[in-house]
Formats: sequence, C-alpha cells, structure tokens
Amino acid sequence: MKTLLLGLLKFLVPIYLIVCGLVYYFQEKLIFFPEQLPSDFEFGFDGDFEEIWIPTHDQITLHGLLFKTKDPKGLVFYLHGNAGSLRSWGEVASVFTDLEQDVFLLDYRGYGKSEGKIKSETQLFSDTQQAYDWAKALYGEENITVLGYSIGTGMATQLAAGNQPNMLILQAPFFNLNSLVRKHFPIFPAFLLRYPFENHRYLKAIRSPVVLFHGREDDIIPMEATMQLNEIGENVEDLILLDNQGHNGMTYHPIYLQKIKEIFSD
Repeated sequence: MKTLLLGLLKFLVPIYLIVCGLVYYFQEKLIFFPEQLPSDFEFGFDGDFEEIWIPTHDQITLHGLLFKTKDPKGLVFYLHGNAGSLRSWGEVASVFTDLEQDVFLLDYRGYGKSEGKIKSETQLFSDTQQAYDWAKALYGEENITVLGYSIGTGMATQLAAGNQPNMLILQAPFFNLNSLVRKHFPIFPAFLLRYPFENHRYLKAIRSPVVLFHGREDDIIPMEATMQLNEIGENVEDLILLDNQGHNGMTYHPIYLQKIKEIFSD
C-alpha cells in the first residue's frame, strides 16, 4: 500500500505543479472573457452618444462610449464586468441618462475596440486612471460617480481610493479576488494569483461616500463579501441586498432602480 501511494504521489505531484504553472501564466484567460469588435463596428443604441478614444502611456488606444444628456447633472464613470464588451454593456446607460447623468463606459484592453491585451493589475489600474483623468478634465471630479460591477469593482475601489469622486457605487463586489478564488478553487495556493484586486484594502482609504449593492441569490460572488466590506468601510452609506437577484442583470431589478433614482435625485 505504501509503495502504491508513493507511486501515485510521484505521478500526481508533477501534474499538479504543471497545472499550477499553467494557471499562473495563463490566468488572464480564466479571469477575463472579452468580446472583440471590429474597428468599424457600429453601435445601435438609442439616444445621443459618441465614441471616445484614449491613448495610454504605452501607446495603446482604449475605447469607450460617452452617453450624453441635454443638461447633465454629473457623470457616471462605469467599469463593467469581466465578460462581453460595450456592445451589450452600453445598454445600461439609459438607466442613468434618464436621471440626467451622462455615462462613460470603458472597454478594458482587448475588449470591444480597445487595443492590446491585459497583462497585469498595475496596467489595468493605469488604464482606468488615464480614462478617469480624461473624464475629470471634462466634468470636474466633484461631479463624477464611479461605478464598478463585479470585476469592475476591483478597478473602481482602487480608482476611488487614489482620487476623490463624488460617490462610489459597487455592484456585486468581492472582498478581494484571493478570497473568491479560495472559495471556488481551494486546491490552488493564493500566491498564484497575479490579480488580487484588494477591495477590502482600498475601501479603507476611500474618502467619498460609498453605496453597495448585492443580489441575495448571487452564486458567483456571495453576498457575504459585500457584508464584510460594509463592516470595514467607514464611508459606506448604504448596503442594499436585492431579493431574488443573482449575479447578472442587477441593473434592472426594481429595488435597484428605485435606489439609484433616490441617489441621483438628492
């Protein structure tokens, strides 16, 4: 029996190490699921919008959409989830433009019409900061609400911690990505993750008001993550848990729509 176990370990350990190596070097394919669009793709959204092109420090061009209202009261700077592109994410804009908020949505590297590939967390943070600097120059930081959804909360909390927007809204946030990976893939050690997205750490440094949303039926990011963030975030003003709501589609939940209307009507 001992010989059999040793033989089994000699077979399994190398395989496990190989899998860990693949996870480490190719984890972008496990975290990010971009939809790429041709440069001449035409968006068919209703209302007034324009395409925005933002050059980065390393000569990559990022693409975004700016949805405009006649007399905007402010700007929602929207950082979307890990799948798709602005082709579908742009549909959320009307929720905010109906409340007289302009909306800017950014496609990350390799998403939609944005060039390049995601290679590091630092790169993502730099990209979102450059897009935010563009938005600040147009709207003034005191008029900007940063909103992150799911993986977008990882960029949104870091952005709000290093700046001071009018407000930060987090939809389906995780405590940090390490804890989420441990929950779903406990077999892999935490040090393999090159995208820790430490929401818990950045939240403590945020000076702007924070509002948290989470679906009670979310089986991807459990609502307990948001409840933990609520406990440590000194500037969290409200936590809204949505009944019968999973991870996706939160934007159209009636309680979400009601709360968003209250937020932007104040």
